Amino acid sequence: MAKNALQAQLLKAGLVDSKKAKKLNKQSQHAKRTGDTKSIEAKKALAAAQAKQREKDQLLNQEKQRALEEKTLTANIIQMIKQHQITDTQGEVTYQFVDDTKIKKIHITQKLYDQVVAGHVVIARLEDSYALLPRPLADRINEKQEGFVVVANDTSDSELAEDDPYAAYVIPDDLMW
Repeated sequence: MAKNALQAQLLKAGLVDSKKAKKLNKQSQHAKRTGDTKSIEAKKALAAAQAKQREKDQLLNQEKQRALEEKTLTANIIQMIKQHQITDTQGEVTYQFVDDTKIKKIHITQKLYDQVVAGHVVIARLEDSYALLPRPLADRINEKQEGFVVVANDTSDSELAEDDPYAAYVIPDDLMW
């Protein structure tokens, strides 16, 4: 009693006897019920590969999400700067400052110049130009993301060391160069 055509042909040709055919039949049925060892190993390998791919995809998604959040934060900060920048800045006084390794200058009013020197107004980078911002806003921006504030003069003299021999000599920070 052969189950398939191949077994029937092998029996007719005399290459396999009926006992061996039954034994092979039982083995194949047993393998189907219990699961073939080769297929189990293949399934395990496939599951491991899928888990590794899922982990890789999750890491990639997290990286993309971080990049998107960073981009969103930068856009929000630029919008804050545009909304809250001091608009009436054109004047005849030149304020020079260092941005990266280059000396830059902006023309501002005397009142704004005094406020920048005192630390009440901050110079921030706005795309290709610079904007003047109130100090509290600049501090909030700097907490969220650094790199926008270019000039933020310190408002307190708490940095002076107590044992500094030159503490009595005041160095002016508003020199015109």
